[in-house]
Amino acid sequence: MVDVIEWPDLPALQQPAWPDAAALDAAVAELSVLPPLVFAGECDLLTERLAAAARGEAFVLMGGDCAETFAANTADSIRARLQTVLQMAVVLTYGASTPVVKIGRMAGQYFKPRSKATETRDGVTLTSYYGDGVNALPFTEADRVPDPWRLVRAYHASGATLNLVRAFTQGGYADLRQVHAWNQDFVRDSRVGERYERMAGEIERALSFMAACGADPEEFRRVEFYAGHEGLVLPYERALTRIDSRTGLPYSVSGHFLWIGERTRQAGSAHVDLAARIRNPIGVKVGPTATSDEILTLLEELDPECTPGRITLITRMGAGKIREALPPIVQKVNASSHSVVWVCDPMHGNTRETSHGVKTRLFDDVLDEVRGFFEVHRAIGTHPGGIHIELTGDDVTECVGGLSGLTEDGLHERYETACDPRLNRVQALELAFLVADMLLER
Repeated sequence: MVDVIEWPDLPALQQPAWPDAAALDAAVAELSVLPPLVFAGECDLLTERLAAAARGEAFVLMGGDCAETFAANTADSIRARLQTVLQMAVVLTYGASTPVVKIGRMAGQYFKPRSKATETRDGVTLTSYYGDGVNALPFTEADRVPDPWRLVRAYHASGATLNLVRAFTQGGYADLRQVHAWNQDFVRDSRVGERYERMAGEIERALSFMAACGADPEEFRRVEFYAGHEGLVLPYERALTRIDSRTGLPYSVSGHFLWIGERTRQAGSAHVDLAARIRNPIGVKVGPTATSDEILTLLEELDPECTPGRITLITRMGAGKIREALPPIVQKVNASSHSVVWVCDPMHGNTRETSHGVKTRLFDDVLDEVRGFFEVHRAIGTHPGGIHIELTGDDVTECVGGLSGLTEDGLHERYETACDPRLNRVQALELAFLVADMLLER
């Protein structure tokens, strides 16, 4: 029997307008008795890993799709995204001699906040696309109506993703001896791929030397990999909040790590109340308009016990604003009793439109925000604890720049995102090498 949790009636932004209340109740009732997708012990272990990052003893890599789709919930797509994150983690670990905490934006990223509740095209106004967990992307009335049974479908899709990820990361695919095999042709034939191949060769020689000496640690065969997503649609998240039988405490079993977005982090809101109740590690997106007092108030509500690793502040300022907007917040938090992980999201503050109205991001802007993030923390004496990247394992053409030389004229070739532009695999690996170099400069 599932424990019933009473939820207060608090302001809740970014919630879909469900047209059928009875269907929503039925979908939530089904979700509330389905098995957990993750377990409390896994969440507690992630909190410990994040506490190490808060102390500067590890680096966090969060990466994955902007918005997962049911159509892309295939073995090939999941493997490609996982492989990209694993490759980036190997680059960071080997290049900077730093343990990496790996969190995928997957197995739950089926929900998206929107700037407007509706979208108008050619005089027709329909509900905005809130992610496959709510409605569908095609601009038709039938597709855009919020369907609560999509919440159940999102649960099952997330379960399938987690099952496959666990099989890959625990069943030998993530063995460090596979680093050469992870390099697909389109990566290997690039300058970034060539650098990766050299590094993979060095790792292979090091592993062979250790094996010859009689050392073959189990840690080289498996990896810890966690799943995170934005805790946005409250009926889904509340239905998947359970009381742990071991501790008697509430945990979200929808993912190991949940974050609150820039649009829903208001103190006293329903989203903050959810995050304050569950014992999972929690992220908070922090944009350029945030004030230090506002963030400190949030920390007091979310983490009154000041538990190391409990809170990750994910800054998304924009390349042109981070050096000015971030320091007062870091200074204020650093002077408090809270031990947080500072993570840079260099994607969301750097979205722009081309002259043809296509959303893109410039690789140079992404890189510059990460550089600014490192500069601010070095100047203050705090730890730059990680990066949060929207990426794909496919050779898409959505972000401009990088060593691949992609220009705006080439965006149309493989522009496939359901929402925001993502780094392709080559760009993601290039960024990992550059971040590893920044870590060495500390």
